[in-house]
Amino acid sequence: MIRWLLSWRLRSFERSFDYDVSYGRDILDASLIAFLRFAPISALSAHRQDIPREAWYAAKLATTVAEDCGPCTQLVVTMAERDGVEPATLRAILSGDEATMSPDAALGFRFANAVLRRDLVDGDRLRNQVITRWGKRALVSLALTIAASRVFPAVKYALGHGKACARVQVGGSETEVTHATSAA
Repeated sequence: MIRWLLSWRLRSFERSFDYDVSYGRDILDASLIAFLRFAPISALSAHRQDIPREAWYAAKLATTVAEDCGPCTQLVVTMAERDGVEPATLRAILSGDEATMSPDAALGFRFANAVLRRDLVDGDRLRNQVITRWGKRALVSLALTIAASRVFPAVKYALGHGKACARVQVGGSETEVTHATSAA
């Protein structure tokens, strides 16, 4: 019964976001225990407290793009659009154009890229800006979404479901994705 319910939830998510969750079905088919351990990562990656949505989505997208997963990038863009993030902001994030990002989005983007590069100096500087601007809960929100957003592409690629990212739909039009991390 629990497998049926979980399969139904996967199909529902798939329909809602036009997103292929075959990798989730593979996990569920192989091991209910593994699926139950994997599923909470979604909640971890969705944690957002005390941080502007543009900053949070910028960090989430920067991470997903760095992991080179086109379907995951499209999913995050779709979620961001539904959450009210402007298409122009999303295009700026996807192209790495910090000059046209809002200050909030640019800080989230730069911080995520510093973390991904393991740039200790820039990371410390940007971390202090995050704490000064939004507080420690916002920093935790960024840290959790950066870490958890890396898991999904890794699992998908490991299970043979990875697909490289080149273009995604933003606001109804195709947008090119820049894979290089910001030099901040």
